[in-house]
Amino acid sequence: MAATKKAAESTLYHLHSKGIWRKFRELVAVNPEISSGLPLPTQHRVPAPASRPEKYSTPATKASDPAQNPYWKRDVRRVYPQLSVVTQSELSGLLIEHSGAKSVAAPAEGAEKAGVPAQVEAVDLAEAIAKVTKENTVYTEARLPPALPTPFAKWKPQRSEDAPHTAYSYWPMVLYR
Repeated sequence: MAATKKAAESTLYHLHSKGIWRKFRELVAVNPEISSGLPLPTQHRVPAPASRPEKYSTPATKASDPAQNPYWKRDVRRVYPQLSVVTQSELSGLLIEHSGAKSVAAPAEGAEKAGVPAQVEAVDLAEAIAKVTKENTVYTEARLPPALPTPFAKWKPQRSEDAPHTAYSYWPMVLYR
């Protein structure tokens, strides 16, 4: 029985050098029979890359319209933080407006005007804070203000029950929690 070649054909499913580069590979390579490792695109990629007749077109969006997408909106290097200013009169109006309980008016003849909030008169900020804190108690014994989170709470040692030891031991173990 003749010995048959059990190894896979190195050029059957892989690209191989041609022409002068094949001769160069036979001279220089340690094992010129080894596969190049590059698969044939016709064998392993179905459909083969770039074989489809249609071309991809980017869908039109608002960003692709140059008239609606100016450069200054896209320039991320100049996106500086924008300042917002709230005056004391605006803040006092907001405090007074949002301190009261929310109530919904019953539907009536003036249904058009029901959705529009009434204009709050300008009050000094100190008076607004005094008025809001007088109407509803903000903090009580049960409801304390939020405390800053501390990563390391201070340990307060408390004596615990002693570990069992003999009555006349020289260094009895003292436990703390």
